[in-house]
Amino acid sequence: MAHVIDNPVLTVEHLSMRFGGLLAVDDLSFMAGRQDITALIGPNGAGKTTVFNCITGFYKPTEGCITALHENGEKFLLERMDDFKIPKIAKVARTFQNIRLFGGMTVLENLMVGQHNPLMIASNYTFGGILGLGGYKRAEKEAIEFAKYWMAQAGLMHRADDAAGDLPYGEQRKLEIARAMCTKPKLLCLDEPAAGLNPRESEELNKLLLFIRNEAATGVLLIEHDMNVVMGISDHIVVLDYGKKIADGTPEEIRNDPSVIAAYLGVPDEEVEEVEQEIDEIEEGASS
Repeated sequence: MAHVIDNPVLTVEHLSMRFGGLLAVDDLSFMAGRQDITALIGPNGAGKTTVFNCITGFYKPTEGCITALHENGEKFLLERMDDFKIPKIAKVARTFQNIRLFGGMTVLENLMVGQHNPLMIASNYTFGGILGLGGYKRAEKEAIEFAKYWMAQAGLMHRADDAAGDLPYGEQRKLEIARAMCTKPKLLCLDEPAAGLNPRESEELNKLLLFIRNEAATGVLLIEHDMNVVMGISDHIVVLDYGKKIADGTPEEIRNDPSVIAAYLGVPDEEVEEVEQEIDEIEEGASS
């Protein structure tokens, strides 16, 4: 059963993904809140990235329904949409575990690429930009200001004219997130955003994600192995193991869940009760 969210931006219902004889995701259901940070966690091979690939259209699920919901009541059945339409129409943006920036372009240019669709509309899909039509010029000016806004939030204003490929790793991570935010998403999906970051960079990432949740009113769905990040900023956590959901709740509920601890320690199912007893003993000792 999925943890109930009052105002979901995403609902995943009975999602299954099979690759030949391998069942990578098995009857998964969960919700992500409209202004929540939802973490999807689990051991390596649990099926987390496969879930992301289904949500963002890279895979078509074997079974199940994935629905993006906008504030005005519009619903988008993501499993039926082409992958390129999901960020454009359903407003679901994504970053990858491996950074995918245009390394030879500047920071500002990368953020302008994130606004390609509205700029194309302003040019009437013709030569409006080349001809310098008034509508395109206004749209371009607005796009530059919006890019500067996200540069400022990511702490990259001083890097505006630097090539993205020359940035330190942590700044590249923030640039990728800022570029995704330039698409004005309703839901931002982040695949291991804290991977490879040092403690200072992780703290900066946390601040950026909290800003996105609180000020940009954007739902965040992230895959993350860094438990300091997960427990520090998440409103809601979904735990997978071998493609199945084993827990779903608040950080407080997940932190001491015996099934979660057993999955991360590689404990067999029959030993989960022993783990639960050990947790109870530890908590009793701490309170006495």
